[in-house]
Amino acid sequence: MIILDYRDRRPIYEQIMERFQELMMSGGLKQDEKLPSVRSLAMELSINPNTIQRAYAELERQGYIYSVKGKGSFVTDNSVLKDSKKQVVLKRQEETALEALLLNVEKEKLKDIIDKIYDRGGKSDD
Repeated sequence: MIILDYRDRRPIYEQIMERFQELMMSGGLKQDEKLPSVRSLAMELSINPNTIQRAYAELERQGYIYSVKGKGSFVTDNSVLKDSKKQVVLKRQEETALEALLLNVEKEKLKDIIDKIYDRGGKSDD
């Protein structure tokens, strides 16, 4: 579920947050689904439970999860967050297209790049 990259310069809790966000946005984690306990995930990843707790606290602060005392952490209804993120991505895409236009990048090249990404299912070429 979670794979850490120890060569990544970002803190481990941020990597954990990012992976959970990706799982929630892609539908890998559904609304009201229970997240692994802090202790079990810390053991699985061989890291300090405080790191997991920090990631969960930040995810809760950002509205991705909610906690139920004595029960654990659960995925919230992320449809509003997902729609908001989509709007940000579309705005960024618009800005990129405008910049490409100013630099005389051919429209077909932009389309080809997007088509390749979608055809690979978002997976990197590496």
